[in-house]
Amino acid sequence: MKRASIVAVLALLALGGCRNQGQESPMPLAYPAAAKVDVVDDYHGTTVADPYRWLEDVDSEQTRAWVAAQNELTYGYLAKLPARERIKQRLTELWDYPKYGAPFKEGGRYFFSKNTGLQNQSVFYVQESLDAEPRVLLDPNTLSEDGTVALAGMSIARDGKKMAWATSVSGSDWQTWYVRDIDTGKDLTDKVEWSKFSGASWDEKGEGFYYSRYDAPAAGEDLTGTNFFQKLYYHKVGTPQSQDVLVYERPDHQDWGIGGDVTESGDYLIISIWKGTSPQNLLFYKDLRDPAAKIVELLGEFEAEYGFVEHDGGVFYLTTDLDAPRKRLVAVDTANPAKDAWFELIPQKDITLQGVGMINGDEFVAEYMKDAHSVVYRFDHHGSPLGEVALPGLGSAGGFGGHRADTESFYTFTSFLYPPTIFKYDFKTGVSTVFREPEIDVDLSDYATEQVFYASKDGTKVPMFLVHRKDIELDGKNPTLLYGYGGFNASMTPYFSISRLQWVEMGGVFAMANLRGGGEYGEEWHQGGMLKNKQNVFDDFIAAAEWLIAEKYTSPAHLACQGGSNGGTLVGAVINQRPELFAAALPAVGVMDMLRFHKFTIGWAWTSDYGSSEDPEMFPVLRAYSPYHNLKDGTCYPATLITTADHDDRVVPGHSFKYAARIQEAQGCDNPVLIRIETKAGHGGGKPTAKIIEEVADEWAFLAYHLGM
Repeated sequence: MKRASIVAVLALLALGGCRNQGQESPMPLAYPAAAKVDVVDDYHGTTVADPYRWLEDVDSEQTRAWVAAQNELTYGYLAKLPARERIKQRLTELWDYPKYGAPFKEGGRYFFSKNTGLQNQSVFYVQESLDAEPRVLLDPNTLSEDGTVALAGMSIARDGKKMAWATSVSGSDWQTWYVRDIDTGKDLTDKVEWSKFSGASWDEKGEGFYYSRYDAPAAGEDLTGTNFFQKLYYHKVGTPQSQDVLVYERPDHQDWGIGGDVTESGDYLIISIWKGTSPQNLLFYKDLRDPAAKIVELLGEFEAEYGFVEHDGGVFYLTTDLDAPRKRLVAVDTANPAKDAWFELIPQKDITLQGVGMINGDEFVAEYMKDAHSVVYRFDHHGSPLGEVALPGLGSAGGFGGHRADTESFYTFTSFLYPPTIFKYDFKTGVSTVFREPEIDVDLSDYATEQVFYASKDGTKVPMFLVHRKDIELDGKNPTLLYGYGGFNASMTPYFSISRLQWVEMGGVFAMANLRGGGEYGEEWHQGGMLKNKQNVFDDFIAAAEWLIAEKYTSPAHLACQGGSNGGTLVGAVINQRPELFAAALPAVGVMDMLRFHKFTIGWAWTSDYGSSEDPEMFPVLRAYSPYHNLKDGTCYPATLITTADHDDRVVPGHSFKYAARIQEAQGCDNPVLIRIETKAGHGGGKPTAKIIEEVADEWAFLAYHLGM
């Protein structure tokens, strides 16, 4: 690694008194006027006011005027923060290094992505061999001047001749699919619209692909209308979308999501049915060798998660959490699929199975998670252990893709202080060799990562990662950023982040708590933080903050919290419940109105994790922690920078708009509560590098000022 250039680091100040540390704001704050309307809803006999309902209409003239005024205030404030330009300059320097995606092989060719450093979008390449000169196959940076059109999906036909690729515009979840000839690099006439939450899976001959889509939304509702009745289609190359074949739909189940994947052999179409964000799914299949074959409902109850791995004839290898909350691998004979006839190949362990691949002939590669970091094991065709894949340390490994006949594979390993490094793994020798290693302009040996365990309110042991300078003093004065998510079975594992590296370079401590609601310890851990158990997530996060204070890493005057999406909900709920614990807060694209989230786009799908206000048993639970509904007038809330985007069609921006208007009204002290509304951006996916750097510079400058850095 290169030695870092000299960067001036401001001394930390001993702070006390009120939460804004007695400093004057960069500019006087006069929040834009937000009209209040007389809207009251009745939930099972309980009336709830919603005075900012009009902000749900994000395209109205009134809302547009409010957004413009809020952005004028926020961007004016941020521009005057003293460290903002220095932070942006250093962040740009750190970001500017080549970044590669792990290569994969299809049809004898290798494919990979690369970003030279500051490109808004990564470029996709093809090469005839690992030693051949790569050529550009697709450069998304040419699709728009500002980088707001992103590559949202890609699939290579098994002969390596065609590529299906999808775009996303301004961060929307909507995908439009095209087909490119890989030999010529030119697109064919194909255009497939209104796809969402879908990949493209080619048939064996490369004549067409399977994909999922919704009906076209009504005019003006593409970013807010609910998404129901997903359907599975087959598109034949060279034909208009109007001729696509409807493969499967369920008009009797508007909330079923339907995805299809062709097996490596080309023999079967595997259809997975999902409902909401629950990991439980159904598994169907269709024999593609027989044009007259019907779809077979192999596993037709929402009782567990099933993941298709591979097959030998009519024997399917599946991962499942049925009777195994940390998952296992089973063999299911489609001729006799009764559960008592299943053969268990890899039993459940005391660590969490994340995924299994089949490679090197009949070998299974199983990726596990142990205390929120990766462990990888190999097993033979009968499930007998073949040993562990040695990883460089405590971190996250992903990859091990390829075809069953391959004897080599690639994987990426990363950790907080280990930039993403691509390894080539030889299954014959069991040896990993570095394939591509990035060079970062900073000496990472100056920093340390540690994992600690703390007790939550109910005594549950929760892990937390800490990243900081090695010479840290435990004097309670370190600016600390506590990050969390805690939901939807999502695991927070160590990975390298340039922005977080800059935070610790500035002298900060970064803390990431592995809260209940995630998948770090399997389905039991997930269920421990969902539905009526959601308060456990907030208790876990609050306990993490109290541990950091008790161990003198920091103090309330130097502590900030951060989370996005479901994590934005977390931040909003926690600063409502314990505002005195934090000096600053960064809630991003959060679900802030827990009573109405299910009425927009894909929000209905989250009821599997949250529940619904239409359920009389769940209404009081949601009402008790909903960030928007639990703000109290006159309370001193932390300095808060809310972030959202005008094209977020997953968590619609109305959530953050209403929350911002209400917290500005309720704020009882001089701490600023601001909302930063990005344009031509969505929930986060596909965001151009330039926009990311601007947003992070604003966030770090905001924290630096309000934590006294």
